[in-house]
Amino acid sequence: MDEQLQELISYVSELETDSNIPRNVKAKLNQISKELKKMDQATMSLTINKLLSDLDDISSDANLDSFTRQQIWSITSMLECLN
Repeated sequence: MDEQLQELISYVSELETDSNIPRNVKAKLNQISKELKKMDQATMSLTINKLLSDLDDISSDANLDSFTRQQIWSITSMLECLN
């Protein structure tokens, strides 16, 4: 599972650097990345559920293009696999 988590953190970090993503979405992705890095076993389920909610909010942003929205959904799927 550590490997999956590292892959997820890497994917989110990569998405943060995309120049086509609005600043407000980048800020939310940055927060998600920080929370993933400090996540521990005791609070994992709670943290994942919060992050899934945050990603749902991000995916409904009107400023996102369809490709970025699809990437957000991929992150959501990866998180659901961890849960």
